[in-house]
Amino acid sequence: MLSTSTWLHLRIPFSFFLMPVYFFALALSPNFNEPRIIWSFVIIHFLLYPASNAYNSYFDKDEKSIGGLKNPPPVSKGLYFTALFFDFLAILLGLKISLLFSVMLLLYGLASKAYSHPAVRLKRYPVTGWMVTGFFQGAFTLLMCYEGINALGFGALLKPQLLWAALLTSLMILGNYPMTQIYQHEEDTKRGDRTLSVLLGILGTFIFTAILFLLATAGFFKFFSLYFSIAYALTFVVALTPVLSYFLWWLVKVTNDVSMADYSKTMRLNFISALCLNAFFIYLFLDHSQVIQALKGGF
Repeated sequence: MLSTSTWLHLRIPFSFFLMPVYFFALALSPNFNEPRIIWSFVIIHFLLYPASNAYNSYFDKDEKSIGGLKNPPPVSKGLYFTALFFDFLAILLGLKISLLFSVMLLLYGLASKAYSHPAVRLKRYPVTGWMVTGFFQGAFTLLMCYEGINALGFGALLKPQLLWAALLTSLMILGNYPMTQIYQHEEDTKRGDRTLSVLLGILGTFIFTAILFLLATAGFFKFFSLYFSIAYALTFVVALTPVLSYFLWWLVKVTNDVSMADYSKTMRLNFISALCLNAFFIYLFLDHSQVIQALKGGF
C-alpha cells in the first residue's frame, strides 16, 4: 500500500498540464483506434509522468512548493522504488502497442532521471537542462504519443508534417518551461541548481517566455494554415487569448512587485494554458476526423 506522501509526490493531476502534447498527436493521427488511444493515454499520463514526478521529488527533496504540490511532504525511500516500478510498468505495458513505443518510454524515463539524479543533474546547467527538457517534453513526447496512438513504426515519425509539429511543440515547451521555475529561485539557488529562470531573473523570464510564445504561435498559425485550414489557425489564436490576457495581467503585477511571481499564479497560468490547448486540440481531433459530423449524423 502506497503511503499518502508517495501518492502526493506522484502528482498525477499534474499530468493535465502535459496533456496538450498527447491531444495534438491524436489530432494528427491517421491510424488511431480505441484500444491504442486508451492504453497509450493511461501509460503516459498515469504511469510515465507520475514516475518522472516521483523520481524528481525524491532527489530534489523540496521543502517549498513544487509543480502541482503546494506543500510537499518529506520523501521516503518508498517513493524512489515506486517511481522505478511505475517506469517499469509503463515500459512493460508499452509492449502491448509496439516495441518502438516501449523503447521511447524507456528513453523518456532515462532523460527524466538525468535531469534530477545527482550523478548527472542536468538541472544544474541552465541551458543544457532547458534544451533537454524542451526536446523530451516537446518533440520527443509528441512523436512518442503518435507512435502510441498509431503504431506505424519509425518511418512514420519522419514525415515532414509530423517533424514540423514536433519542432513547434518543443518551441512551446522551451518558452513555457522557465515560467514553471519562476517561483523556485530561492529553493533552486540554495540547492545549487542554476536553472534558466534563475539565470534570466524574474522579469527576464517573462520577456523570454513572451518572445518564444509569439514565435510558437506564429509557427502554429502557419502550420494549421498549411496542413489544415485558415479557420483552424484562427481558432488556435482565439483559444490562446485567455492565456495571453492572464500572462499580461500577471506581468504588470510582477513589474510592480516581484513577490507576485509566486506558486499560485504560476499554477493558474499553467492551468489556463493547459485548459485552452486541451480544448483546442480535442476540438481539432473531433472536427477534423469528422467524429463530430458522425455524431450529428446519428452514428
